[in-house]
Amino acid sequence: MIKRTFHEITQMITVENDVTAFKDTAISGVSIDSRKITKGNLFVPFKGENSDGHRFVEDAIKKGAAAAFWQKDVPNPPLHLPILVVEDPLIALQELARKYRDELDVKVVGITGSNGKTTTKDITANLLSLKYKVQKTEGNFNNEIGLPLTILGLEEDTEMAVLEMGMSSRGEIDFLTRLARPEAAIITNIGESHLLDLGSREGIAEAKLEIVNGLQENGLLTYYGDEPLLTQQLERSTGKIVKKTFGRNPKNDLFPVEIEQNDTGSSFAINASKATFFLPVLGTHNVLNAMAAMTVANFFGIPFEEMNAGFAGLKLTNMRTELLEGKMGEKIINDAYNASPTSMHAAIELIAQLPGYKNKILVLGDMLELGPEEESFHLKMGESIDSREIDYVLTFGKLGKWIAEGAKVSLPADRILAFTEKQPLIEALQKLVNEETIVLVKASRGMKLEEVVSALQ
Repeated sequence: MIKRTFHEITQMITVENDVTAFKDTAISGVSIDSRKITKGNLFVPFKGENSDGHRFVEDAIKKGAAAAFWQKDVPNPPLHLPILVVEDPLIALQELARKYRDELDVKVVGITGSNGKTTTKDITANLLSLKYKVQKTEGNFNNEIGLPLTILGLEEDTEMAVLEMGMSSRGEIDFLTRLARPEAAIITNIGESHLLDLGSREGIAEAKLEIVNGLQENGLLTYYGDEPLLTQQLERSTGKIVKKTFGRNPKNDLFPVEIEQNDTGSSFAINASKATFFLPVLGTHNVLNAMAAMTVANFFGIPFEEMNAGFAGLKLTNMRTELLEGKMGEKIINDAYNASPTSMHAAIELIAQLPGYKNKILVLGDMLELGPEEESFHLKMGESIDSREIDYVLTFGKLGKWIAEGAKVSLPADRILAFTEKQPLIEALQKLVNEETIVLVKASRGMKLEEVVSALQ
């Protein structure tokens, strides 16, 4: 993490007050939460419409913070305390991260995409750890606040930083990539998330492609080559970067020649190696995420043949294709962190492919932020469910009922149940499960379907 004195901080960002009295005070790390202060932290308060972090500055310092930012136009700054008066704490935080990034001898991998960012981040970090000291984005710290905090949390001797970059509108990835300046970048795919803000998949593709704007000369861009919206735009792009594709199509630079699924993970082979790989994560879509990570790791000098060691012991961030066991012996795929049509199709494909289960149940909730066509997306999702592969469909939410409506195309009505409250759903589900059951639970984060998972356990 960043370790600098007051004086050194003033050389990195613009500070409005005289800090001579504290110039030798050492700062170690940054926090935006006064409840989580550790000794030596720089506390960064934010002023919002409904709250003002400046109220907690004195408390943060009492708890051990070595210093705090103070926004210039906020009255009554406690100048007797070790504070740094800045024009705007967020901009100061971002600029401090930019300067710290410049001072580090670290290579950065930036990851964006509609789905699979976090899983790809986790796999990439594991593979790179075979050769380098690696740090990665923790949790979902992938926005204009989280990414600077991640950079400022890097140790001085970290060799590789794997940074997730999220967005909801145009320009956000551009800002993040110019701040991080990656030597390699991944675009996992283009889905339907953020259609409400960006209007079309074309708009989403353009926003994700902003990651190229910060990519260093001769850096690597690896992207999902089965997506025409990416391939068409990147065929026209210029600049001194290396472009590599991954996907199912054999026209890609990296593609699977064999995939075998079971409930412990995925065995697969690729065109670029004679080795067989085992990924302890469920789903063909995660094999694609793994191939993106493999491309980056190979770019940084790690042979494909050594990568099984990087897959071993892989731990994904919670609620992403997480296989659990229920109290009736049923298996549960907890994929409740988020959902879009692309990721929901992939999850349904996974459960359909898994062998050894006589009773396969889908618990699907609303997919949010899909714009004016949201009902149509949910209806088509239901219509895509095959009664030969799925036994029951239970839906939750106002949009989920359209999944149930669409499922009537294939499934009989007594195998489709729609709910707007969780407890009746849980009670109905508990009557359907046994030791021969596998349940997929998936919805957008706002639906909190992990509560259903907890109830089964």
